[in-house]
Amino acid sequence: MFAGELFAEVPLEVALTVILWCILVSYFIIEFVLHARLLKRIPIRIHVNGTRGKTSVARLIAAGLRAGNKRVFAKTSGTLASVTDENGHEFPVFRFSQPNIIEQMRVMRRVAKMKPDAVVFECMALQPRFQSLTETHMIRSTHGVITNARRDHLDVMGPTGRHVAIALAGSTPIKGDVFTGERKHFDVFQAAAADRGSRIHQITDEQTAAVTEADLADFKYREHAENVALSLAVCEALGVGRDIALKGMAALEPEPGATQVCKLFFHGRELIFVNAFAANDPESTGRIWERIAKRYGPENGYRRIAIVNCRSDRPQRSHEIAVAAAKWSPTDHFVVIGSGTIIFLREALKQGIPAERITVEEGVALRDIIESILELSGKRAAIVGMANIKGGGGEIARYFGNRAEQLEPL
Repeated sequence: MFAGELFAEVPLEVALTVILWCILVSYFIIEFVLHARLLKRIPIRIHVNGTRGKTSVARLIAAGLRAGNKRVFAKTSGTLASVTDENGHEFPVFRFSQPNIIEQMRVMRRVAKMKPDAVVFECMALQPRFQSLTETHMIRSTHGVITNARRDHLDVMGPTGRHVAIALAGSTPIKGDVFTGERKHFDVFQAAAADRGSRIHQITDEQTAAVTEADLADFKYREHAENVALSLAVCEALGVGRDIALKGMAALEPEPGATQVCKLFFHGRELIFVNAFAANDPESTGRIWERIAKRYGPENGYRRIAIVNCRSDRPQRSHEIAVAAAKWSPTDHFVVIGSGTIIFLREALKQGIPAERITVEEGVALRDIIESILELSGKRAAIVGMANIKGGGGEIARYFGNRAEQLEPL
């Protein structure tokens, strides 16, 4: 039976739908075949994933390899999505609408034209199935990196930290090498590596301890030893010596959203502002809070203020931060901004945080939020921004950062 006779027996709308679907499927098959050929022209492909620090690690690896005279391009999806060229110059990624993982293929096509020795791509997928899809069809990495697995994005990857690890394991390369600093859920990544025929490398406490305070003092911003140790391991596996790679990493400019401690003398007030908005997960945020609480406490005359920037599309994070905050060293006051603040407020009260220690500033203009913070600060205050940098956190960090008289290490 001829195709014409076949389609004559069905309604025109159905026939057109079938034809369109055939064209669409054919297009995607051809697209993926061409993309697979393109990937083979790039010898080293590094895919960085994890709960915390993946943007930093992607930047560090690219800088280390670049210092080893490799032609490297990197694409990060942190506070501001950007592409870094072979000279270390960063350019923003243009987006037509909301972020979409297809962006990875589009950027890969562009950087492939530059004939790189290596590319470093930060995973931008959250849904578990998309994390795996990005790896197996878009990046096909020779070297995978999973920084850690912590309790964040539980609404998408949860409900537990182990489920998060399982989701992240979807970015494990096939017949490649995977590096991780994870301890608690290392067995999950170990099993994923075995399943995909890859070699797994766990960063040890000794490797992390080998990154000394003297090494970190050379950086232009405060970087975590764990991130540096993990990045050095990848660079050394790719033939770039530790000292050379470390020198390249130390020359990096801080990324937007990097944790910074700003000291301000503001109209008779002494203020310490810490931009921890990008920390996201409660564990990382808690570590930063405790460091600041230990250094700037009431015994030194400081009030301690937490700015919690909520997002209505991240309700689980607001809930987790509220639960964790009740267990931290005492906070004099919480200023809750952003959207969906009721989630934090409800859980904070449930956890026993007094209502008089919470000020909700949802929908309030930046200048009025700043005024509220100043009123609560008294003569001396340590202020920590947390939870989310988007939706107001970045603007507050910029305000205090632009008025800082000096930066101090965390």
